[in-house]
Amino acid sequence: MHIHVTDQKGNQQTLEAIEGWRVMEIIRDYGLPIKAECGGACACATCHVYVDPGWVARLAPMRGEERDLLDDQAFMVQENSRLSCQIIMDETLDGLMLTLAPGTEL
Repeated sequence: MHIHVTDQKGNQQTLEAIEGWRVMEIIRDYGLPIKAECGGACACATCHVYVDPGWVARLAPMRGEERDLLDDQAFMVQENSRLSCQIIMDETLDGLMLTLAPGTEL
């Protein structure tokens, strides 16, 4: 399984993904520039990403806690904004495409 990530500068990378891992963990473990300060506890918005529009409907629905953090703490929120710590990798997400949002840089 793989995810395709575009960083804040427009550089694109394909990352090997492991089932059951948070997308944030995959991005961070590959050394891409993402703060991910709370480590996946859904307590900040420093793993904010933009999900490619073709993939948005395939994700599990956003919970209220995630929406609140995006509304209160994230920069430049869009309709396709998600916290990558709340996206759990599985086979249905093989090929997921996303972009790291501004304000999440290390």
